[in-house]
Amino acid sequence: MKKLLLAVAVSSIAAGSASAATIYEKDGFTYKLNGDFQVQMRQAIGNDERAEVEYDDLELKNYVSYELGNDLTAFGRLDFGFKDAAEKDENGSNLEEAYVGLKYNVVSFSFGKQNFASDEFGIEEAYEIKTIDEDRFDDTGTDGDDTLRVDVELDNVYIAASHEMDARDDGDGIDGEYFDVFVATDIADLTLAAAYQVNNPAGSADSLDTYGVSASYDFGFMNLAADYSVTDDNNTDFETKQYNIAAVFGVASTTDVAVGMGNKDSDENGFEDITEWYANVTYKFPQAKNVSVFAEVANSDLEKNGTEVDMGMLAGLRVKF
Repeated sequence: MKKLLLAVAVSSIAAGSASAATIYEKDGFTYKLNGDFQVQMRQAIGNDERAEVEYDDLELKNYVSYELGNDLTAFGRLDFGFKDAAEKDENGSNLEEAYVGLKYNVVSFSFGKQNFASDEFGIEEAYEIKTIDEDRFDDTGTDGDDTLRVDVELDNVYIAASHEMDARDDGDGIDGEYFDVFVATDIADLTLAAAYQVNNPAGSADSLDTYGVSASYDFGFMNLAADYSVTDDNNTDFETKQYNIAAVFGVASTTDVAVGMGNKDSDENGFEDITEWYANVTYKFPQAKNVSVFAEVANSDLEKNGTEVDMGMLAGLRVKF
């Protein structure tokens, strides 16, 4: 589930999550730990799908930093995910992020295993998407293990740029090269954002170029947002497009209701556009806003073997710190 673009994001690359617990802090050294545990009962969109327990997030994120003086900070992050281990009854964890970097004033530079700048893009508010992608960047790739990244946090503008090196990982990671840029700005209650990615897959003659734009507006009683993204495959000359619309209503201080839909289309031969819609409700306990329960229904006009898919639904509990 992506966070609706309500205001210019503050990067957690160099500062750690805002909700992280400070475990130790002394003499310019800081160690923070945050977690995100989301477990749900889900019957996915599809034909003859069975309800099952799913583990959407089981993450522990470690962040350390040293104050070096003169507005210079050294930092590192090590994140582990246990979702696959829980789903597939495996032992151990999955390393999700591992990087180090330096921050000076409003600019940070990091390198290692981390998200691309384009991962910041998107306004989709579903807990789960089944028959389409979150956006075009979600389909082409938004993380790597040979990634260089720069983040700039100004008063009303946030800029991120990243480069995934063409490191030829021989099946152990991403093969190919990525260049990504993301920019967002606030104008009163309006937030605008744009992203661009050039992907040069290993073994392909030409690149896949993806771009996207998004906007959101805070009306007070609701937040309304939309995004549009396109991928041009220069190897096939096919173009794939997707748009999303989402609205979030704060029906109470503890309760949010979200509705939205997305449409994916392509000029590839035989491709029929797919529309998926969803509606969900989230209740945060007033005594602990990091604990929430949620429920969602969703459906799609996708047909499998000439038969329309059945509606999906889920309900779960999320605990984070």
